[in-house]
Amino acid sequence: QVQLVESGGGTVQAGGSLRLSCAASGTTFNINVIGWYRQAPGKQRELVAQFDSGGRRNYADSVKGRFTISRDTAKNTVYLQMNSLKPEDTAVYYCNALTTIRDYWGQGTQVTVSS
Repeated sequence: QVQLVESGGGTVQAGGSLRLSCAASGTTFNINVIGWYRQAPGKQRELVAQFDSGGRRNYADSVKGRFTISRDTAKNTVYLQMNSLKPEDTAVYYCNALTTIRDYWGQGTQVTVSS
């Protein structure tokens, strides 16, 4: 069983930066894939960035060059550094982790980018 807790969301003006954190606890050694999704009101949830099962970083085209996913294995924490934020980045951001049994989701953290 895995628990995921996101933090770091907030309101920022366009061009600003935020750093999201996802703290994982429980049986974290079972996690194969971990990353970030986001969902804007009335929109489908979309993948933003992730570490795949081989440890490779994948990014949505819309955030390449602006967002960076990283992790601190000692702290069981994954980060999403978001730079040059745009209003279209406004969404609830969710941490997601996959195990061989099931997937897990955090409760989400709101990111609002004002123009």
